[in-house]
Amino acid sequence: MLREGQVRIPSGCAISGIFSKRGEAMNGSAIIKSIATMHDRSNGLGGGFAGYGIYPQYKDYYAFHIFYDDNEAKKTCERFLDEHFEIINLSKIPVKKTPAITDAPLIWRYFVQPLPTKLADSQLPEREFVAKCVMKVNVAIQGAYVFSSGKNMGVFKAVGFPEDVGEFYRLDEYEGYCWTAHGRYPTNTPGWWGGAHPFALLDTSVVHNGEISSYDANRRYIEMFGYQCTLLTDTEVITYIIDYLVRKKGLTLEEMAHVIAAPFWSTIETKEEKEKQRLTYLRNLYSSLLVTGPFSILLGFEGGMMALNDRLKLRSMVVGEKGDKVYIASEECAIRVVEPDVERIWSPRGGEPVIVTLEGGRQG
Repeated sequence: MLREGQVRIPSGCAISGIFSKRGEAMNGSAIIKSIATMHDRSNGLGGGFAGYGIYPQYKDYYAFHIFYDDNEAKKTCERFLDEHFEIINLSKIPVKKTPAITDAPLIWRYFVQPLPTKLADSQLPEREFVAKCVMKVNVAIQGAYVFSSGKNMGVFKAVGFPEDVGEFYRLDEYEGYCWTAHGRYPTNTPGWWGGAHPFALLDTSVVHNGEISSYDANRRYIEMFGYQCTLLTDTEVITYIIDYLVRKKGLTLEEMAHVIAAPFWSTIETKEEKEKQRLTYLRNLYSSLLVTGPFSILLGFEGGMMALNDRLKLRSMVVGEKGDKVYIASEECAIRVVEPDVERIWSPRGGEPVIVTLEGGRQG
């Protein structure tokens, strides 16, 4: 009989990220190797990646990655895109057939920019116009799902183990300065292509290990501001909360972290007066956006990457550094497998954001 400690029970899901502060282009091989090391933390019901800096030839255009259930959905969606955007280039996303990935939808990529007349008529900032169009497709066009919509970045996801998903999308042929990855172990929701991680809106992408017990309260609040959660997983709401707080409300990443992983009131009481007032203000103003439950998340954005644990640190996450490279993963082995000589490695405290950006404030 196996006794406690003789069998490994993973604490659900795996996340990994690699970032070059100098903006060095790295192909997808390393991030696949890293996430594959944590194979036992997922169960084959979802895997995915986000890469930043991967479309330099189209860096000024929004890159829409879209799943279609059938050709009718594709026709309807393309009609909508033609009415709202100039389509610079469109093509199937190249894939490699592999026995491990089955029942694939139609997967297309579009490089677009808003039509000036439509943008002017909307009286919206450009990014808000694009975000609303993404929401419109995902809610109103049956069988179509925009799963990536940022500039010079892309999300690649599927039902399968992450290493198989990486092979399927031929990620070794892409180069970027930042990669994040996820291996899914769903406990409350089904495994389907749209429910795999990362979740993305514009250039924000999120991979997440954990379970959000505050999902309903968070969802009801965020849907008052034009977001609609339709993808059958709690991680979707985290993506929209971050977009709302950072893009719409102008919070810094640190302030956003102090909303979704807010310090306990007892901790706030120990702070200097100015800091105590700031944290109290954020907790009171955005009380409905406190994310409770165990989580570790990796956030990708244009020019940077951020890691954050829940305030009790109920999910594992470690950070490593070597030269200009920063590595973040659920387990230390996923860092050392791609950088055995890591110079510094540590585990962030609960609620303590780890933020890395390109040197000199450059954008990807």
